[in-house]
Amino acid sequence: MFVRLLTLSTITRFAITKKPGGFSRLLNAGRDGIAGYFFRRSAIANLGELDDRALRDIGLERSRIKAAVYGFVTLRNRGRM
Repeated sequence: MFVRLLTLSTITRFAITKKPGGFSRLLNAGRDGIAGYFFRRSAIANLGELDDRALRDIGLERSRIKAAVYGFVTLRNRGRM
């Protein structure tokens, strides 16, 4: 008598995928916005602690730290890296 054993890897089940609703998307957007705010605030504080020579090494002026963190300034030395 031949008995075939099935393993879990041979049994396929279809996963039910559901797109998040509007309220869930709104919560996710809010969470991402808050996380981005704290990330940018931390980056501004960390760059502000650097001395002028270190900022000059990365191609950034002290007066443009906030603009650089928000993505409005591109670094001059980016092509050399």
